[in-house]
Amino acid sequence: MRSLGQKPTDSELQDMISEVDVDQSGAIDFDEFLKMMSTSVKQSDFAHETRAAFAVFDKDNSGTISADELRQVMKSLGEDLTDREIDEMIAEADKDRNGTIDYEEFVQLLSPKP
Repeated sequence: MRSLGQKPTDSELQDMISEVDVDQSGAIDFDEFLKMMSTSVKQSDFAHETRAAFAVFDKDNSGTISADELRQVMKSLGEDLTDREIDEMIAEADKDRNGTIDYEEFVQLLSPKP
């Protein structure tokens, strides 16, 4: 979150994690991370924050998030995921089935669901 320009205190961060840690594992998985990010971003800042979040994942500035990039970010969040878990996460977001997540697909993930 700090790399996205947000500066929560350790206590605030722990409160956010507790709030979205549905499985109470003490860590947040990708879905929980997305929920936390979508609820912590004010609507007026959504486009800016979403672009910044996408840039964190898109390490090589290719305009897409690859499985390797997703794995790196999730590992930095304390999630050491299997190849299968990474593939499932990509498949969930990858609407055009090209094997990566582009910005539009990323925005759909972060957008509140009705």
